[in-house]
Amino acid sequence: MGVTRVMGIETEYGISVPGHPNVNSMLASSQVVNAYASQLPGAAAKTRWDYDEETPLRDARGFDLSRADADPSQLTDDDFGMANSVLTNGARFYVDHAHPEYSSPEVLTPLDAVIYDRAGELVMAKAAELARLTPGAPQIRLYKNNTDNKGASYGTHENYLMNRSTPFADITTGLLPFFVTRQVIVGSGRVGRGQDGRTDGFQLSSRADFFEVEVGLETTLKRPIINTRDEPHADPQFHRRLHVIVGDANLSDLATYLKMGTTSLVLELIEAGVTLDDLSLADPVEQIHQVSHDPDLTQKLELADGRKMTALEVQRSYAERVASFIESREGDQSDEQTRDVIAQWLRVIDQLEADPMALATELDWVAKLQLLNGYRRRDGLSWTDPRLQLVDLQYSDLTEGKGLARKLERRGSLQRLTTDEQIQRAVTDPPPDTRAWFRGECLRRYPESIAAASWDSVVFDVQGQPSLQRVPTLDPLRGTRDHVSALLNDCPTAKDLLIALRTVQ
Repeated sequence: MGVTRVMGIETEYGISVPGHPNVNSMLASSQVVNAYASQLPGAAAKTRWDYDEETPLRDARGFDLSRADADPSQLTDDDFGMANSVLTNGARFYVDHAHPEYSSPEVLTPLDAVIYDRAGELVMAKAAELARLTPGAPQIRLYKNNTDNKGASYGTHENYLMNRSTPFADITTGLLPFFVTRQVIVGSGRVGRGQDGRTDGFQLSSRADFFEVEVGLETTLKRPIINTRDEPHADPQFHRRLHVIVGDANLSDLATYLKMGTTSLVLELIEAGVTLDDLSLADPVEQIHQVSHDPDLTQKLELADGRKMTALEVQRSYAERVASFIESREGDQSDEQTRDVIAQWLRVIDQLEADPMALATELDWVAKLQLLNGYRRRDGLSWTDPRLQLVDLQYSDLTEGKGLARKLERRGSLQRLTTDEQIQRAVTDPPPDTRAWFRGECLRRYPESIAAASWDSVVFDVQGQPSLQRVPTLDPLRGTRDHVSALLNDCPTAKDLLIALRTVQ
């Protein structure tokens, strides 16, 4: 498998209305989502999300949290009247925790994860533009970041499909040191330390300071490094979905590519039963903060067995074990992206050890630090100067011509792995090699007949039928273009499709 597995990224975007600090974020977020939905073709704007099969309170440790004991933010199987839409590219676009969120369609490779994550940026930017054009609407701004620097954080979550047979304890043991240390590569950078950002300095990650426990079900309170939500959106007999909440919102293509690719490869080790417990850390929660607060990358972390290693040394150990495992299993038959992710992973570690600033054209935290140091030298600014926090914020601004990350990219100072054509196509077209293709194509071809959709179902409302018809899509690798394109081409209406599906069954 290598890096190939079902994966996706969910991103909550920061939202503000300049000049109106007390604006209702939930209302503003709804205006953004509804503005975009209103220009979708046909009845697609009215397609709701199907919550019937969702189980957000099921814990991978073997129990269900009661609804009475759950924080309201955990009840994600009810929209509470929030704006919600499903897009023809198979993505979900909705309001979550008072933020507009784009959940990408399921993809199979890290590069496709980058492409569809960036498609979400275009969706968000267009939605904000449409919302601003609404008569009387406020001038909403959106940011691809993770904190308002006032004590609040919002998530960028990764999802990876795994084998159900893999013991969850092995997942926890194998991933804790990896997640604590991978921020040296995939952190987005942040001005200020502490949850409110008031302690001066620069850190690698915008999310690290918000993690308070090692393992848990929460996503907004007492955030865990390892999230235990057991909601596979697939056949639970065979699959679990690893819901990763510890990552940053990246604007660098390479950072997103390595974030998804290296995590997928470490999961390969864990699923194969490779022992990783010798990398266990003495205090992962304290150490995720220590790593983030160490842009010099020299902090020694104490391991559970008393040894000490830097975050880069821990990452190198993972990378070398992955490389050895893939070589022993596949030799030179491994796929191109797997080979590339391993090579880039090791190259970046080498460069970070030699001179981190040489990666200013490739990694978010380094690019941001170079920008900030430029302002500091030019204007003699200390890390407590509020102008630096404005530069930090502007790095992630999605407003056309305002975002510093995209300005760097346009002048060749932040390298790309994607093209404008790939990203623009992904705004409307679903990935062809997962079930997202069926979901997206049904919305495109039969918008008047789709009542609802979810990751594992499409619900049809066909005129003349006595009830809604749910078509389950539990297998993420069925419903692909190769699998069902001929069938859909032979069915000009949703009624024809439902008849054909009953015949196939």
